[in-house]
Amino acid sequence: MNVSLVLTTVPDVATAQKLAQDALSARLAACVTQLGSVHSTYHWQGKIESADEFQLLFKTSVARAFELEQFIQAQHPYQTPEILSWQVTASAAYGQWVNTETRRPIHV
Repeated sequence: MNVSLVLTTVPDVATAQKLAQDALSARLAACVTQLGSVHSTYHWQGKIESADEFQLLFKTSVARAFELEQFIQAQHPYQTPEILSWQVTASAAYGQWVNTETRRPIHV
């Protein structure tokens, strides 16, 4: 069963925790793993910059991946956030769990 993984980096732990919590509350992800501190070096506005950041790995259904990417883009503090997404094959049980946890809530 396929699921989507979405990776982003954020500037600090507080931002990581808020972004993860908000995505989980909205059922856009079944799980968010904070991968920890990384040091990034990159081109930005004509210069080479570097920063300490925190990586987040979101696990979501294929059906919700684009919506999660839009959510991250809207909530992210960076002007141009890193948002990488790819599909992977999960075990049947894990894939089913991800799909169940990311279903849109039914409003009556």
